[in-house]
Amino acid sequence: MTQSEDLKRAARQTIDRLRARGVRLDGDESVDELVAIDDAVERFEEVVMSKGGDLMVDEGLPGCPPQPDDPHFALPTRAPQESVTAYLERLEKTIETVRRHPPLE
Repeated sequence: MTQSEDLKRAARQTIDRLRARGVRLDGDESVDELVAIDDAVERFEEVVMSKGGDLMVDEGLPGCPPQPDDPHFALPTRAPQESVTAYLERLEKTIETVRRHPPLE
């Protein structure tokens, strides 16, 4: 496989992973943007788990609205036409909010 093919395969895997988590993608995202979103989603999930959240419940199934243990533990939905930069900024704010949230008992 060439480096270009490897990059395309990795991008497809990242797109699939993000869509499985319910992240809206418009298809115009660069590879760097996809990686940045994926990294932020992983950080969000790690923080939620550290607070006792259950990702299977908090994020729900693709296409279904999340029903989190606590509303703070739901992955923010990317709005139609929302830029990657704006979504990442909102996601980072949510991560900080969850970090300050008391653990679930």
